[in-house]
Amino acid sequence: MASASSTSARSLFVESKLRLADRVQVNVNNIASVARQINRGSKSSETLFHTAKNMALQEHAIDNTEENLKKLQQTLLQLNQQQELIQRNAMLLDEVKEQVRAMQR
Repeated sequence: MASASSTSARSLFVESKLRLADRVQVNVNNIASVARQINRGSKSSETLFHTAKNMALQEHAIDNTEENLKKLQQTLLQLNQQQELIQRNAMLLDEVKEQVRAMQR
């Protein structure tokens, strides 16, 4: 059961990294668009304003995504620790069962 949660956390982590990469690519494309508009000289100030506004919004989203990635990493670490504890306890449980059987003989 912990393994499924661990796999789920890993997939969320990978998905968040991919979304972050996509957002970075969008920002790079926006910057290139701004440069083209400035070179053309048409509505450059308006485009620059909108691009700066979008970039500020994306920066906030990137910061949130980064925080979420950190939280997911912590969750993954905790899940792995819990899985190890469960496995150890399962092994101990088998030992206790053997001891009980030995006592019943």
